[in-house]
Amino acid sequence: MKVLKVFMKVLVAILLFSSCEKDNFEAPKSKLTGKIVYQGKALGLRTDGVQLELWQHGYDLFNKIPVYVAQDGSFSAELFDGDYKLTLVRGNGPWAESLDSLDVKVSGNTTVDFPVDPYFIIEGESFRQNGDAINADLTIIHINTSRDLDRVKLYIGETVFVDDILNVSSVEKLAADVDIDQSISLATDIPQTLRGKGYAFVRIGVKTIGVAEFIYSQPVRVEFN
Repeated sequence: MKVLKVFMKVLVAILLFSSCEKDNFEAPKSKLTGKIVYQGKALGLRTDGVQLELWQHGYDLFNKIPVYVAQDGSFSAELFDGDYKLTLVRGNGPWAESLDSLDVKVSGNTTVDFPVDPYFIIEGESFRQNGDAINADLTIIHINTSRDLDRVKLYIGETVFVDDILNVSSVEKLAADVDIDQSISLATDIPQTLRGKGYAFVRIGVKTIGVAEFIYSQPVRVEFN
């Protein structure tokens, strides 16, 4: 019995020592930042709707590190210095799938942009109040033609976070009513709940057939007269 008690004390001491060792591991101090871009321009997305993956070879635990992307196309991750591969997640963005990866050497604070091949981009978007309505003008450019347009939507939101899920109201045009590469317009009434605030955030979203995530313009604040 005495031997058993001694054994248990030694075991507890080992476990406590191991726990202290884990607690003493330093947190990563380097920061990787960047944006998802097309021709150097950041793409508008839904916050946390799209993610990238970081992989690091050379260690026993070869696990992915998820990197979530903000609505302005930016991403960041706190990492240890080292060599990583940055990849897309299959079927997780409004761009053509690619197995290409980006070699990233993290050394202190590091910045790298991730280029993609989007199906569509939005250009020349503008928004204005027209009485009790919001009008939007824009042009949709077909970049990767392997998939066709599904629809385009105008969103109105209460905060800067506005997208296909977070919005107060929206209006859409189906592909049959949209002229690709030409200026188009959308309009919708200002919701009663927002008229008293004096402003709203507006944004355009474009959906590709067979792709869940929209590509967006950047949100714009419109002041009401």
